Amino acid sequence: MPKRNLPTLIVRLPNWVGDVCMALPTLGELEDAGHPLIVLGKGWAADLLAGHSGIRCAKIIPKFWSARNQVADLVRQYPDARGLLLTNSLGSALQFRLGGLIACGYAGEGRSPLLGRAMVRTQGGHEVQAFWRLARETTHWLGSRSLPEHAPAHLGLRLAEIHRLNADHALTQAGVRGDFVVLAPLATGTIAGKPKLWPGFPLLCRLLKESGSTVVACPGPGEEVACTQALPGAVLLPGLGLGAYAAVCARARLTVANDSGPMHLAAAVDAPVLGLFGVSDPGRTRPWSPRGIALGTAQGWPTVDEVWKYAAP
Repeated sequence: MPKRNLPTLIVRLPNWVGDVCMALPTLGELEDAGHPLIVLGKGWAADLLAGHSGIRCAKIIPKFWSARNQVADLVRQYPDARGLLLTNSLGSALQFRLGGLIACGYAGEGRSPLLGRAMVRTQGGHEVQAFWRLARETTHWLGSRSLPEHAPAHLGLRLAEIHRLNADHALTQAGVRGDFVVLAPLATGTIAGKPKLWPGFPLLCRLLKESGSTVVACPGPGEEVACTQALPGAVLLPGLGLGAYAAVCARARLTVANDSGPMHLAAAVDAPVLGLFGVSDPGRTRPWSPRGIALGTAQGWPTVDEVWKYAAP
C-alpha cells in the first residue's frame, strides 16, 4: 500500500529482458518504499512483472509522438508524478520532458538539460549496481527513504502462481519428469560485431543426454528451428511467457545460457545458472545471484570441459 502519500513514479524500463531483470532490485525497493509504480516497457514486461502487486505495467508505444502523448496522459492522471529513466537514450528523456514529466536518470547523450535529476554514470561495475544507484538517487530526490550503498545479493523476481502453473503444465505435457537441465543456446545482439553465442552447446547437449539427463529448451517466437539445430534431441517448450520460463528455470537442476535474457531470468529466481561469456564482460553482466557462476571472459569462451565440470550430473 502507498505510504506517506509518496508521488507516483512513472518508470521507463529498458528494452531488453536481461536489463529489466537486472533492474529488479531497483523496482522492488521503490515498490517496497511505497511509491505507486507505473512502468512503461515492452509488451512482455507485464507478464514478467505479474507477481509484483505494487507495479502497474503499460506497454510503451513505439512511435515517438505517440509515446510522448502516452506520458502526457499519465501526467494528467497523476499530476504529482515524477519519472525514472532506466534507459540511456536521448529519445526517452525527450519523450518524458515533452510529456511534462520531470525525471531522474543518467546524464549522457546530451540529455542532462531534459532531466530533473541527472546523475553521472560511474565507469565499470555491474549493471545491477548502476540501476541501484538510480534507485538511491530517486529516493533521496523524493525524500522517501535512504538506501544502502550496495544492491542486495538477489534480483528478487516475484513469480505469480500462474507462472508456476504454466511451467508445470508445459513440463507435464512434454513428458518431463524428475531432474532436467535447461540450455539456452541463443542470444540477440553482438559485441564488436561478434555474436554472444557459445559454440559448445551441441556437444554439451549430447554429453548431458548420454549421461541420462533430460535437456529442456524454451525457444522464443521464431527460435524453434535454431534451438533444434543447436540442441539435437532436446525437449522444446515453445510459447512460454517470461514468467513461466523463469519458473521452469526454478524447477531445473541447472540452467546453462549465454550472456542473455534467459541467464538473467534464471538468476532472478535464484536458480542454479552457468553464464557463458566470450565477447562480453562478465564483470558488467554476470548472473547476479549467489547460485550464479560466470565462465569465460570478454576475450574468450570457456571450453566444453570447463562447462562440463559444473554441468555433469
